[in-house]
Amino acid sequence: MAVPTRGVSNYLQSLVYRAVIGTAMSLPYSRRVPFTGWAVGQMAGPAGWRRRIRDNLTLVYPELSEREIRGLVQKVPENVGRTLIEIWSGQEFRERARDFPFTGGGVAELEKAKVENRPAIVITGHFGNYDAVRAALIERGYRIGGLYIPMANGYFNDRYVKAISGIGTPVFERSRSGKGQKEMVRFLKSGGFVGLIADHFMGHGVPIEFLGHPAKTALNPAKMALKYDALLVPVYGLRLDDGLSFEIIVDNPIPHGEPVEMTRAANASLETLVRKHPEQWFWIHRRWKLSHGG
Repeated sequence: MAVPTRGVSNYLQSLVYRAVIGTAMSLPYSRRVPFTGWAVGQMAGPAGWRRRIRDNLTLVYPELSEREIRGLVQKVPENVGRTLIEIWSGQEFRERARDFPFTGGGVAELEKAKVENRPAIVITGHFGNYDAVRAALIERGYRIGGLYIPMANGYFNDRYVKAISGIGTPVFERSRSGKGQKEMVRFLKSGGFVGLIADHFMGHGVPIEFLGHPAKTALNPAKMALKYDALLVPVYGLRLDDGLSFEIIVDNPIPHGEPVEMTRAANASLETLVRKHPEQWFWIHRRWKLSHGG
């Protein structure tokens, strides 16, 4: 896992981020979000994202034309940028989240878990805006915390933690010491909901197919659901056509069973949305290190 580091290069990099975010935050919300999407899109080349997106798309969709690839190479960083500034917008974003509609077969089960004070693991991915899920649930009265992986840049990580905390707390740091994970488990056992982003490449994970290729995936969400009799339910924030609003899609809860099978079902749930809306998934990640030889 990434350990936040500091130093001259990280500090200078953080100044660029601060300049973009500072400029964006001075704008009205309806202009702020598209502006940051555009700005991050411009930064995608120097950051190495364009090449990584292209490599991932070529692996998963070898049939795509060059025009289609170029379109996604442009759209994916824009969605990342929009997500970033929405998270930084804190209370403004939460206020908008009050009106996000909830759809899908798992809505009733999610509400039932809240009423019965049953713990639940809300599993999502780097799709649309993953924190739209947490913001919308908080606004509906759900008691939900989130586990996050620290950013490599320590200066940026400080501000990121402050930003996600501005949407809601508690947030738990995934660390080598395990402190944050232990706090998360205590919260879960108390009947809380925990939000997990489950589409990272995890070195300790199990190779499970995602979009047609093996990707090392952690079994921990499934194992926790079994151990603490928690609901395991995939939930996503789908960005709508206006670029500012979201639909919160609550998939059917994953039945308890073998952890590998539960995790395979979670991967399949996310895969369905990614195939429908490829521009909304964060193709910037090294998800398939096994296939790329990394």
